[in-house]
Amino acid sequence: MRSRTCRNLVPVLFAIFVTCLAWQSYGQNVEDLTGKTVDPFRDASGKVVVLVFLRTDCPISNRYAPTIQELSARYSRQAAFWLVYPDKKISAAVIRKYLQDYGYKLPALRDPQRVLVAQGRVQVTPEVAVFDTRGRLAYHGRIDNWYEDFGRSRSAPTTHDLDDAIRATLSGKPPAAAVTDAVGCYISDLQ
Repeated sequence: MRSRTCRNLVPVLFAIFVTCLAWQSYGQNVEDLTGKTVDPFRDASGKVVVLVFLRTDCPISNRYAPTIQELSARYSRQAAFWLVYPDKKISAAVIRKYLQDYGYKLPALRDPQRVLVAQGRVQVTPEVAVFDTRGRLAYHGRIDNWYEDFGRSRSAPTTHDLDDAIRATLSGKPPAAAVTDAVGCYISDLQ
């Protein structure tokens, strides 16, 4: 009986081992604009992590710059915000110019292997992923419902999904909606 129990534990232990290896590799192939490898979860120092996925050529991403900056300023003590660029071909110089043009003061990451895209389960830009202090995905989806569809926007959003998700995660509760559909430019369109 004991050997059967041990045999049943082997797959469980292997799964735990693989999960630990995967967790260690999340920051690999993600780099800042100087080319240095960065792990945003380790660098967050126990804060909630908010990854904001953007494309420099996406008009919807561009229109959200003030909202993203306002939310990052509001939660700067409790949450680490990172701008993530999943385009393999975009250079650090182009991203720097984009940051300057839109007045961003947030740290930016290049995700050419789309490691953070996969971890955040995002599909479009702008889209966000919120992780709790243990690195578990708590929310992914839209910033708010300003855009109903590509090319169709409201005069002002009526929901504030990212803000709600951050507040819930900070209080240790799951967000009311863990997933929402974002409207924007598809990441899969990038080469």
